Amino acid sequence: MSTTTERLQLPFTRPNVLELAPLYEVLRREAPIAPVTTPAGDPAWLVTRFEEVRLLLGDKRFGRSHPEPEKASRISTAAVQDGPTGEYATEEADHVRMRRLLTPAFSAKRMRMLGDNMEELVDGYLDRLVAEHESTGVVDLHRGLAFPLPVAMICRLLGVPEEDNEKFASLSERMAGTQIGEDAHKAREEFFRYMVGLVEGKRGQLGEDVISDLVRAQAEDPSFNYEEMVRLCVGLLFAGHETTVNRIGLGVLFLLTDRSRWEALVADPDGRVDAVVEEVMRLGAPGDLGLLRYAREDVDIAGVTIQAGDAVVLSINAANRDVEVYSEAEEFNPDRPERTHLGFGHGAHFCIGASLARTELRVVFAALARRLPSMRLAKDLDQLEVRATLTGGVSELPVTWRSA
Repeated sequence: MSTTTERLQLPFTRPNVLELAPLYEVLRREAPIAPVTTPAGDPAWLVTRFEEVRLLLGDKRFGRSHPEPEKASRISTAAVQDGPTGEYATEEADHVRMRRLLTPAFSAKRMRMLGDNMEELVDGYLDRLVAEHESTGVVDLHRGLAFPLPVAMICRLLGVPEEDNEKFASLSERMAGTQIGEDAHKAREEFFRYMVGLVEGKRGQLGEDVISDLVRAQAEDPSFNYEEMVRLCVGLLFAGHETTVNRIGLGVLFLLTDRSRWEALVADPDGRVDAVVEEVMRLGAPGDLGLLRYAREDVDIAGVTIQAGDAVVLSINAANRDVEVYSEAEEFNPDRPERTHLGFGHGAHFCIGASLARTELRVVFAALARRLPSMRLAKDLDQLEVRATLTGGVSELPVTWRSA
């Protein structure tokens, strides 16, 4: 990169899982596009201001692929998201094809099929949690609800048999670790073999699910191979499962760390839950880094020249807390007048599963407010264990429903 400015090392230290490092505010104000070193040790540009993040999310001069992948900067050494994805020459066409293949998965009909039993499923999780922990009155909402619900939903969407949900979840967690290791590689190999077997099994028994859709697409286009199928399924797995797991957990923390927020939702779950979900989407962007993109040509923006091939890290977390866009930007306030955010991305890459994520979050927060109105944290915020995955969040969420 062409700059003499000292590079900052990512990730920045956060005060806690709900707050960002104060350095982000300084960068937004003084250097909205700043040179950094990624956790993988590579150079990149960090973009922190809402205006530039939104612009670059929709700018075709930036993509996920790189003309020389072996030379591309990497955001991390994780097994799932470790660098450029896709073919450089055909990236845009491949993206259009991917959206066309996956759009039926998120049709109104499919969403109704998934949503019909979601409330019943959430109530079942809560019934079991309360019954199993009646003697202590303390439950782990992460293991008992925040994690298994998105797993169940994404498995139904993909067409994974219900009895394989736990296997699917285990492979997901192993692949999502922040460091590449022998186990992460084994998990990727296992996942690939599992998905190939699932695809073969679907050939004689097609249903209303993503894998059946992909099998139908392959019948029409034999060039659509297993590798591309699995890549699409992995993308759906992490976009539609890992991120929702964390937003449920972070949403509960935002609500319970200020009693007035929780009591307002309890008083009117139906009326307030939509606004709560949007504020969770604004402040609860998963992970400590951002979205990785590569410049396809030289680009001048915000007084900086980003050269072709340079890596750019778009910080959704920082952009969604921009004081130039949001009043009291760091505050969790479902009543705020500014409703726009980048929690689902922007432009051509706007999250295809936004409707499913919103539905899951609405059902969960409304159910918790109705079923456990006296719920409070059973541990202080700074005592909670943070997940060592790309998407971050917490690996435990102990709460009690008994009065203090």
